[in-house]
Amino acid sequence: MRYIGNKAKLLPFLEELLRKHNLLHKGMTFCDAFCGTATVSDYFQNVYRIIANDSLTASYYIAKGKLCRIPAFERLGIDPFTYFNEINTDDYVDGFCYNNFAPSISGRMYFSDENAKMIDFIRDRIDEWFEKKSINEAEKAYLIASLLESLSKVSNVAGVYSAFLRIWDPRAVKRMIFFPVERTNNRPVADNICHLGDVNKFIAHAQGDILYLDPPYTPTQYVSQYHVLETIACNDHPITHGVGAHRDNGDQISKWCKKEYVGSEFEKLVAKAPFRYIILSYSDAGIMPKEFIEKVLKRYSVEGSYEFHQIDFVKYKSARAVNREIADNTRGKKHFEWLFFIEKKAMPLYISPLNYIGGKYEVIPLIKENIPKNIHTFYDLFGGGGTVSINIWAERVIYNDINPFVKDLLQTIANNDIGATIKYITKTIKKYGLVKANKEAYYRFREHYNGEIPGRRNPLDLFLLICFGFEHQIRFNSKYDFNNPCGNSGYNNELQEKLISYNMRAQSMPIEYYSNNYLDWEAKITNDDFVYCDPPYLISCGAYNDGKRGFNGWDEEQEEELLQFLTRLNQRGVRFMLSNMVDRNGMENHPLRDWIVRNNFRVIQSPTITKRNRQNRREILILNY
Repeated sequence: MRYIGNKAKLLPFLEELLRKHNLLHKGMTFCDAFCGTATVSDYFQNVYRIIANDSLTASYYIAKGKLCRIPAFERLGIDPFTYFNEINTDDYVDGFCYNNFAPSISGRMYFSDENAKMIDFIRDRIDEWFEKKSINEAEKAYLIASLLESLSKVSNVAGVYSAFLRIWDPRAVKRMIFFPVERTNNRPVADNICHLGDVNKFIAHAQGDILYLDPPYTPTQYVSQYHVLETIACNDHPITHGVGAHRDNGDQISKWCKKEYVGSEFEKLVAKAPFRYIILSYSDAGIMPKEFIEKVLKRYSVEGSYEFHQIDFVKYKSARAVNREIADNTRGKKHFEWLFFIEKKAMPLYISPLNYIGGKYEVIPLIKENIPKNIHTFYDLFGGGGTVSINIWAERVIYNDINPFVKDLLQTIANNDIGATIKYITKTIKKYGLVKANKEAYYRFREHYNGEIPGRRNPLDLFLLICFGFEHQIRFNSKYDFNNPCGNSGYNNELQEKLISYNMRAQSMPIEYYSNNYLDWEAKITNDDFVYCDPPYLISCGAYNDGKRGFNGWDEEQEEELLQFLTRLNQRGVRFMLSNMVDRNGMENHPLRDWIVRNNFRVIQSPTITKRNRQNRREILILNY
């Protein structure tokens, strides 16, 4: 069967990849999450137990027909293929195909009148037999799969079913022969499972060893391209519209075909997948860039397991795609299929999309290792870019920062529909002509942002100013106008992946966002809670320390106030962790060191030395438990 994205030519490369990693073992479970016509599943069912999924009913039946054990039709008592090929269906004129997809009634030329009647008769009789319990579910699926395969040989289309040909293809005027669905392997090693539904809902309930992903990679919606097959598979006599008699497919529109959503769908799937190995096939002509795919897969992979392979490939091109290539002057350009492989790690880490000065991504593993279990509320009182709070598991997580603009931005990224966020960012970049180091565009956009009343500014505009601003600094003057100059960076695939992963993670956890003075939380904190503080470091040279960014700086008086606050928590039996430094390049924080010794607090030194402003720094964690 002709099908967009069919992976028959990719099978040798896929098999070699599995062999390379010693994964061609019987007894393993292989999940084909976007199975289409089940080409990959069918090929490997003599090795693996297969779980196949697709969102289209036609694909579900094709997969079930190829992956089930070949039925004997014992209760039916006849050979259905002989029966259907010998019976005369010339008078079967009430069926849906004859009245909607054939020329005599509708003028449409998907099938000849003769074949449309035969298709209707077979499809209706399959349902009759099933209702009378003459055939079971597996036998029904096998017959529907066989019908879809058989009718594809006499369809008057160029390859997909979005439109029919205006002149009869010679093969379309031949009488259809009803034959068993073609399959590579007739002896599956296990009882395979087929599922119909959205992949991101399905994946949470699936489980196995190898997850194979072959998602749509263009804006083309499969349900539109194969609406004829879908209608015949469902046999639901839908209301149709347009010249091509398309069904209403609103509930089957795939986010994988939308630029603003495909990244989040992919990241959610990889994050939730309970599989040890993940293989993705994609195209260089796809709407997800390679750099984005790589960032996602590396976030969830065991270090060193990520692999990428590029394979010469001849891809299917619709007439619209050919016209696009002509317009873009890319006609004749070589195309490649991509193969990605990872071994998935158990606990991924997430990072703020803000590139925040003083971010704690490097020490997150150390922080998580030393946080006690069974926390009711986790308080991140100097939340900053939000990297620590987004990586915490607790019944309740409080992000707090004195800067309300940063708090509003993180809250917007966390709570908004991610597709709408990406769409807004893309449109705004285009509207203002924002590109790396373009000062004129940057200052025009900054003027737009500052022209709004502070409480009415769109936080995503601040995000873009940070992206394109000097060293990603967050600077405001005393009037709370953003005043960071233009920088030499911009918005890219890495930042988009951070946006998506932050949004996804935030929506899966009980996190709340506040902009209060940290002291305001003292009365609310209980012994079941945990307090994490990452204040400005007294002996660092961070830009946020100088008091010239629209907010108060950090000095000895504020340092002492924080230490007294933590002392009071300690006296109440509240557990806390403080990130800080006691020495840096010859400077020493004496009040902090004396406070640690006086209270006999535990100190854990980070094994990682980070470099900031060309100076080495090693952070410590101070614990009172």
